[in-house]
Amino acid sequence: MDVFQSLTGQVLVAMPGIGDPRFEHAVILICAHEPDHAMGLRLDRPAPTIDLKAVLARLDVPSTERVEGVPVLMGGPVERERGFVLHTDDWASDETSIAFGDGLAMTGTKDALVAMTDPVGGPKRSTLLLGYAGWGEGQLEDELAENVWLVSDADLDLIFDRDHETKWSRALARIGVDAARLSGQSGRA
Repeated sequence: MDVFQSLTGQVLVAMPGIGDPRFEHAVILICAHEPDHAMGLRLDRPAPTIDLKAVLARLDVPSTERVEGVPVLMGGPVERERGFVLHTDDWASDETSIAFGDGLAMTGTKDALVAMTDPVGGPKRSTLLLGYAGWGEGQLEDELAENVWLVSDADLDLIFDRDHETKWSRALARIGVDAARLSGQSGRA
């Protein structure tokens, strides 16, 4: 009998040749993992046409220079119009924030966007993501068994830094894997 082991708060790093172009070189933080579902946020793919300042302007949220040039990330292919603020757990909305992992929380309401602009009362670190990655019952476990993903402990510096171009190779390096040595080809011995 298999014992379920939750990956909540862990990071998935895509193997080359994952077979789904939406997840090539993906680095995904698992925010929830239960026997019947999993939900994660992709940390390495900036939205090409929108930044945080533009989102705040659309929602009539006053912005500060703190949000200048801050990218919005594409969190995944599911519900891409829905926003999630991933942040450190030093700030939380009592009603809507979900704490998980070591020092992390996620909030999907406008008050989190307002908090992002507050250098004193807001979270120390945060990012806005649109959409999420989702798995149904047993789907993530099957992908792990097929060696589609490597699993790593979460690292706040990797999660919140803005060097998205090298995030995948740095995530691999954290677990002792050299990206240049990985192949997308499988074979038989």
